[in-house]
Amino acid sequence: MTSATIANNALLNWLIGYEAKRKKLLHKLPDGALKDFLSVPFPDLKTPIQQIPILSVDFETTGLDAKQDKLLSVGFVEIDHQQIKLNSCYHQIIKTKAQLEESNVIIHHITDEQKDRGEKLRIVVEALLKALTGKVMLVHFARIEKQFLQQACFELYGVIPPFPMIDTLVLAKRKLDKRDVAYDPSELRLSNLRNKYKLPEHHAHNALNDAIATAELYLAQTSKQRKKQQITLKDILL
Repeated sequence: MTSATIANNALLNWLIGYEAKRKKLLHKLPDGALKDFLSVPFPDLKTPIQQIPILSVDFETTGLDAKQDKLLSVGFVEIDHQQIKLNSCYHQIIKTKAQLEESNVIIHHITDEQKDRGEKLRIVVEALLKALTGKVMLVHFARIEKQFLQQACFELYGVIPPFPMIDTLVLAKRKLDKRDVAYDPSELRLSNLRNKYKLPEHHAHNALNDAIATAELYLAQTSKQRKKQQITLKDILL
């Protein structure tokens, strides 16, 4: 897929997807966090990347199936004018009735006791929607964040809203695909990509740590591109 095709797909998705669905849902929702989120237009596709308001987001979950498994924790941090705003950091464990599997706990280190003391899903999603208003979501491997957030909104509000996203995994994949040379898919892991850009090791599988790690990777990925040409949201939108 050429860069022109990618850009055209982004524009098409915008015109018949993100913005159209935002406006359509806005008139159907009662007052509340989701309506407030959708009442603000998404950033324009022509916005230069250094001016895009971004929220880097990561989830820990009880599994990989958004319809059967549950959100377990949410972490996010803002990127404003290519700077990570550490004073915007947010991390919250979510209370859920789901029983945690030992193999899952080994990965995210969230115990049943911590989960039982967590915050209600509605409160955490409302905090995320408020922080995300007027911004583009940044993630690494968008399928998890997209499906789990849309499922949470469906459970809470009965609708599935659009969430424009930038995916650092996809940005890396596009670059590798241009070489037209076979590569190991493990190269696309967050830790391996960070190592490629000589970023320090981070404590993985903590939602806030991974959100910050993704933000750092994104800035590293786009720093050289900005010097070569004027890149806009249209060029990097999922």
